[in-house]
Amino acid sequence: MKFIYPAVIRKKAEGGYEASFPDLEGCYAQGDTLEEAVDNANEAAYNWIYVEVMEEEDGQLPPVSDLSDISLEEGEEVRNIAVNIRFRDGWDE
Repeated sequence: MKFIYPAVIRKKAEGGYEASFPDLEGCYAQGDTLEEAVDNANEAAYNWIYVEVMEEEDGQLPPVSDLSDISLEEGEEVRNIAVNIRFRDGWDE
């Protein structure tokens, strides 16, 4: 199944990039390049969803923010991060 959550990506003053997810509390990633930060954000979101939702007995996915509701500061941008999770081997939607 595919889940898509927005990540706010910003360039750090000391170099590199960091990403945070408004909807996935405590889910962060960083990278030396924008591409690396996006790749790491994908992995971080996958891990967050797997641990916080899939492994919990009553795990619920948090609602996805509307892009127009996300406040951005100068130099920040939003990237939609798609995460594919298999619920069981051999099956994927």
